[in-house]
Parts: sequence; C-alpha cells; structure tokens
Amino acid sequence: MRPTWSGAVSFGLVNIPVQMYSASQEKGGLKFHLLHEKDMSPVGYAKVCKTEGVEIPPDEIVRAYEYEKGQYVVVTEEDFGRANARKTKTIEILDFACADEIDSVYFEKPYYLAPDKGADKPYALLLETLRRSNKVGIAKFVLRDRESLGIIKPSGNVLVLNQARFGSEVRDASTLKLPEVEVGSLERELEMAESLVDRMTVPFNPTAYRDTYTEELRRTIESKTNGLTPTEKLEEPAAAEVRDLMAVLKASLEEAPTRAVA
Repeated sequence: MRPTWSGAVSFGLVNIPVQMYSASQEKGGLKFHLLHEKDMSPVGYAKVCKTEGVEIPPDEIVRAYEYEKGQYVVVTEEDFGRANARKTKTIEILDFACADEIDSVYFEKPYYLAPDKGADKPYALLLETLRRSNKVGIAKFVLRDRESLGIIKPSGNVLVLNQARFGSEVRDASTLKLPEVEVGSLERELEMAESLVDRMTVPFNPTAYRDTYTEELRRTIESKTNGLTPTEKLEEPAAAEVRDLMAVLKASLEEAPTRAVA
C-alpha cells in the first residue's frame, strides 16, 4: 500500500511520526460508460469557459473562493498550507473518550496509521494504552484541504483512524416521524424477537458476506454480451405491512437455523 498522508500523531507532549494508509477500497462494482445511443459513441466531459465558450486546458484552471456575487479570489496550494502548517502535518488528539460512547453515524472513512521511522516505541505505547483503557482518542486533522474529526482506536496491532463527522454535519433525527409505541405492551413480542436475534447471532466475519447484487448484474451483462435475452423474472419485495406480529415472529423462529456461536 502507498501512504495517503504522513505526519505525526500528538497527545500531550508525545509526538508519534506516522504514515496514513486507506483502510478501505472500492471493489466488486461494475464500471459503466455513458454512450450516445444513436451511434454508441463515448460521451466525454469538457471544462468550458462560460464566458468564451471554449474548452480550458487543465494547467489554466485554478481554484477560487467567491467572496461576493461574481467576485472571486484565487487560492493556491501555498495558501492552503499557510492556513495552518502545523494542522496539515499533525493529527492532534484533543481528548479521550470511552469507545462505546460514539455513535456509528459519525464514522465516515477508516485509515490505518503505521509508525514512521523511529516511532515504534511511542506508537506501541499509545496502542497498548488505548487497548487497556478501552478508550479512543478524539483528534482533529487536515486531509485534502478539509479539517475532520478523527477517532483513533486500536485494531489488533494497528492503530485505526476513523475519519468522523463534526456534530454540525450530522442531521437532527428529531424531525423524522418515529413510532410512538409503549414498549410495555410488546413484552411477549420482545421475548420472541430476542429469541430470534439469539438464534441468528454469529461471530462477526466480514468475509462471509459478498456483493450478490453485482454478481447477478454481471450474469445479466454476460447474457446480453452473448446475444441472449435475460429471462430472470423480476420479483417485487413482499408488502411490508405486518398484521399479526406474533405470527410473523413465530414463523421466523421456525425458519431460522440455530447458529453456532463461538
């Protein structure tokens, strides 16, 4: 893997040189092209000057900020670095928190942090401290001209930085229409639902799950490539209305196999 970023993790007076690597990858999806239906020619996108009506070469394109309607100021790479040079090279841990206090709605993208040259001991110190205390580091860092919140936690023998959203970036769920049901009126259903959950519980193994939608779409494309018309029947999902919750839970329990829990 090639590092995405290099700098240092700091907490207190401890400074840990690290390299950041993307911990996720886009894989399995199919790549599609846009074509002109009439002659099947590829459709391209051109960056055109709205005033002159001509295509602009990449080396003549700059980034600018509109400070008033129609008034812009050009921002260079040096300007981005000048904004706060320390922030662009430092993942600064501001606080520590209990790992189970952070809602997954804040998580955006994971990165691996690996120790840079000479950083093995302080890196191991932070990793083991977080592991023993069951805490995570709450940090801020700048990546690709954007400041983000970061959650640093141990995963095995590596530190993982989860790029996270600021509170202002998460929408308030209170505007949603949510059910108003007295939980006490669902005791029998709850017992059966918990039994169903227990029966379907397994140790988490991400490799046990795969992208079956892409596999089915690929088969359809292969059929068309070979001059065949796909014959699979499109099935609409069953109606979501539940009239007898107990009956549905009971049927689910009867159909659900007992999973082996390690």
